[in-house]
Amino acid sequence: MSHHAPNLEHHFLTRRQLLGRLGMGMGSIALGDLLGAGKAQAALNANNPFGVRQPHFEPKAKRVIHFFMNGGPSQVDTFDPKPMLDKYDGKALPNILKTERPTGAGMKSPFKFQKYGQCGLEVSEIFSRTAQFADDLCVIRSMQADVPNHEPSLGLMNTGDGRLHRPSFGSWVTYGLGSENENLPGYISMCPNGMPTRRTKNWQSAFLPSIYQGTYINTENTDVDKLVEYIKNTSLDLKQQRRQLDLLYEMNHNHLVQRQNDQQLDARIQSYELAYRMQMEATDAFDISKEPEHIRKAYGENHFGRQTLIARRLLERGVRFIQLWTGAGQPWDSHDEILDHARLAKDVDGAIAAFMADMKQRGLFDDTLMIWGGEFGRTPAVELPTPGANAGKQRGRDHNHYGFTYWLAGGGVKAGYTHGATDEFGFGAVENPVHVHDLHATLLRTLGFDHERFTYKYAGLDFKLTGVNECKVVKELLA
Repeated sequence: MSHHAPNLEHHFLTRRQLLGRLGMGMGSIALGDLLGAGKAQAALNANNPFGVRQPHFEPKAKRVIHFFMNGGPSQVDTFDPKPMLDKYDGKALPNILKTERPTGAGMKSPFKFQKYGQCGLEVSEIFSRTAQFADDLCVIRSMQADVPNHEPSLGLMNTGDGRLHRPSFGSWVTYGLGSENENLPGYISMCPNGMPTRRTKNWQSAFLPSIYQGTYINTENTDVDKLVEYIKNTSLDLKQQRRQLDLLYEMNHNHLVQRQNDQQLDARIQSYELAYRMQMEATDAFDISKEPEHIRKAYGENHFGRQTLIARRLLERGVRFIQLWTGAGQPWDSHDEILDHARLAKDVDGAIAAFMADMKQRGLFDDTLMIWGGEFGRTPAVELPTPGANAGKQRGRDHNHYGFTYWLAGGGVKAGYTHGATDEFGFGAVENPVHVHDLHATLLRTLGFDHERFTYKYAGLDFKLTGVNECKVVKELLA
């Protein structure tokens, strides 16, 4: 699947042409909205950006949810136990890799690990509820990124590039597959209390049409009408808005035709229509009060629990890609105290387990690709205080891009499987390393795409999520 952006030529619509064309086709557009099918709109716009499209292969995954533990969760305190750290606790490690800040002696995990499921996956006590699904998890213990810094690592994990302005993974997916619900955004990113580090660049569409950019939701709000800002027009009713949009659509459509169907302009037109249609469906989709009490309790009453329940409601309504962030900034960035991981895990563990159980019960588990992880991991050695800052550090861990853990579930990945390994201390990947580019290539494969052929022409070049980097589909991760 190779998509090409058209060449742009500038033409102008005269006042006579504008007046002569006003009102043409508006009846069919209004009828399409009244019928709720949108067929008239689709007929007028053959390049519908949200139209469902077929990828290169039959996809195993139809939708994606990414549980993003922003800040970098520690692999040796979650899904990659290292008994040797008990022996070297407080002692110098034989092999110390260069990190962003000075590190000292080895530091054992303060958390206990236990085997779960028939596969015998060892999981920390802080993720004991997610661990109940051990036989569904595909755990990658040999992930690698490029640098131990948040911004470039967030860029790499989200867009495939740590330096340049590139489309996000979610934008690529919605661009390639379209959406199964044209009344809701195809790509939604939820984060309570603000935005993560790097802000909107994490879900940007870059040079892809802007309709594929992630829609940000601050799930700190519990009022449904405030979750999506400015979704309702308080001055005009739906009928008046429809008349206004019909006029705007006709003007924009004629402008678009004169410019050989410029995709950027077409996306802008579609965004107006999407905002209008969302008024009729978004309120219902985001209203978790319609869920039974036992479901709400299972997910939890905290921000992450509520947004995870909202995510399930959105996914079952056809939203293609959802990213759930832990909180503003980089909450998992435990430089000072690794015990903070217990509090953070408590906020997300139950919600993730409830989501997985819920998706199984609804028959949506097998074709939903679930992803868990952060931008990198953390060091097995304690981080040392730096002069003039953080003098009280005693049990914190620094950033670690050499070897960390991700897990996948559903969506065509191998269940009850552990791939790769870090060294005996959990510092660097030593067995079957999986770079972020390899991960992206593999995830695209579950969605039906050949990452080499899935391109978009921009500025005379064919761009792809995995860039020009040498990478591979990790077939061992696929069912």
